[in-house]
Amino acid sequence: MNIKKYRVLPGSEIDFNTDAPHHDEDHWKELRKKNCKEIRRIQERLYAQEKHSVLICLQGMDTAGKDSLIRRVIGPLNPAGVHVHAFKRPTEEELSHDYLWRHHKKLPPKGFIGVFNRTHYENVLVTRVHPEINLNLQLPNIHSVDDIDEDFWAMRYRQINQAEKTWVENGMIVIKFYLNISPETQKDRLMERLNNPEKHWKFEAGDLKERKYWKDYMTAYEEMLQETSFKDRPWYVIPSDFKPYSRYLVSEIILRTLEKYDIDFPESSKEVVKNIEKYKKELNKIDIGE
Repeated sequence: MNIKKYRVLPGSEIDFNTDAPHHDEDHWKELRKKNCKEIRRIQERLYAQEKHSVLICLQGMDTAGKDSLIRRVIGPLNPAGVHVHAFKRPTEEELSHDYLWRHHKKLPPKGFIGVFNRTHYENVLVTRVHPEINLNLQLPNIHSVDDIDEDFWAMRYRQINQAEKTWVENGMIVIKFYLNISPETQKDRLMERLNNPEKHWKFEAGDLKERKYWKDYMTAYEEMLQETSFKDRPWYVIPSDFKPYSRYLVSEIILRTLEKYDIDFPESSKEVVKNIEKYKKELNKIDIGE
């Protein structure tokens, strides 16, 4: 699998193809399960070493499959070493800080894998399509939507890039995925939610409102991907009309990325190694009774 073709290169044209290679569901399912087993093995070493942390960022339009992907790809990992956070509408406290504050608080510590389900990039996506949201932040020199110009968005990209660069320089492995679906697939998935009573809870009237802004979102995504994808913190555009393939592909990219790093168990204590036979004998002598 050549994962490089899904990676966004700065300033390059982006392939927004949503189709998957021709194979049945079971084929991709088995490959994904195999990858997850390998990722879990690396996760154990990551947790023991405490040198790196991993941040997996998931973005996509409504119904892109972020939740189910987390269940299938992240779910098989050891939950003790995983933090998953879904960012909802900011609270009053969060609005009283800079827009990255609430994301900084949820970054994974060393040894852990963190997943952001919707991310800090909402601040150049949703707020780009609906710039009036930025007025809630009480920003200096921003008094109306007319004050939110191209320089404002360039500043946002710079701030996000600087923040991520700092995370990476301090040992974080950042992998970013845009789950790319077609408008036809989104319509089908929304209709399925309306037709199935067991999925009514997933549906929100706001989904229909946002669908009307599809072209605006695609424009915002394209610019965001081009402005914020770098070698040490890349974006991958994942064809997501066929979920089994998108889940496999994400697992493949995570595995291949982690394999590039020196993630291993820490060196054994010299004292333990020197006295290993002694400790075995002592262990065998200990009688804790019944």
